[in-house]
Amino acid sequence: MGGGQLGKMLLTETQKWDIHTCVLDPSDQAPCSAICNEFTQGDFNDYDTVYQFGKRVDLLTVEIEHINIKALYQLQKEGLKIHPQPEVLEIIKHKGLQKDFYTKHNIPTVSYQRFETKKDFINQTFEYPIVWKSAQFGYDGTGVKVLKSKTDIQNLPDVPCIIEDFIPIEKEYAVIVARNKSGEIKSYPVVEMEFHTTANQVEYVLCPAFISDEFEKKIQKIAIQVADAFKHIGLLAVEFILNKKAELVVNEVAPRPHNSGHYSIEASYTNQFEQHLRAILDLPLGKTQSKLAGIMVNLVGEENYTGEVIYQGFDTLLEMEGVTPHLYGKKLTRPFRKMGHVNVVHKNIKEAREIAEKVKNSIRVIGKEQLSCD
Repeated sequence: MGGGQLGKMLLTETQKWDIHTCVLDPSDQAPCSAICNEFTQGDFNDYDTVYQFGKRVDLLTVEIEHINIKALYQLQKEGLKIHPQPEVLEIIKHKGLQKDFYTKHNIPTVSYQRFETKKDFINQTFEYPIVWKSAQFGYDGTGVKVLKSKTDIQNLPDVPCIIEDFIPIEKEYAVIVARNKSGEIKSYPVVEMEFHTTANQVEYVLCPAFISDEFEKKIQKIAIQVADAFKHIGLLAVEFILNKKAELVVNEVAPRPHNSGHYSIEASYTNQFEQHLRAILDLPLGKTQSKLAGIMVNLVGEENYTGEVIYQGFDTLLEMEGVTPHLYGKKLTRPFRKMGHVNVVHKNIKEAREIAEKVKNSIRVIGKEQLSCD
């Protein structure tokens, strides 16, 4: 369920194993639409659409959390295998429920308060700055705002939300954890994430992270704790924040293949998409170690362009050793829209980082229409 770039990369693996695939997505231009066996255009949040789609398949998995949960519960009740499970998706798709889950299971996270409407917190006293997050439908920095004073509240949408303490961030990390129905668990190495300062999007993902073995073990231990608590089937991406006081907290999780695992396509013995298939089919999990150091470079639409996409400098990437571009098949670009990524592999992570910088400076993702800078 979901026909975007994550689904497209998952289909690359299903094709290797000759698995018949059906995809549901709202857009007839979805990247999966031309390469799955059966494509259905429809709304994820419509009960009947999700229910009828589920009745056609033997096993249902997702590349997006924001799906009609009531339909999934009914399908599960009728015997359909759904991985990750609806009870996992219901918690993770709502940031408030997700934070409550961490508190219940003694998982370190940022202090927070939950509110159902803007009216519930507009007259509250906070120590600014604070972080406002929409409880649902946020992604890639959308639905997240740093509030510097009470006046910033006026421009917020009136939706369920959480308010978090603002913590100065030193570093951000992530771990992909795989779990199959038999309970076998394997985790990938810790990755370090570097963010675009304007868009609040991941710009680079580095594996291995520049951390000590001791710190690696600490992060891995918490990631496994999270996976054990959810008892999910499939992949779980666990994102961490390290603050300026060297305190480590879980920021949020994603119950599916994730941006932080894209490096694994070229760098790992078992890439995250194959691992997801192994997990949901209850097959033995693959080796998660890396063959080489790997860095993912995010390709997003340039800020001042929209319309039909043009990739400038693509041929330059193909001249670089250890560099593999992945384009998602989206026909239209807009500012900061994810359009693809480039993986860099090298025996040395520092040299890989230098190459990644060259990659970032060599390719432009623009559209045929230039936006006004006013």
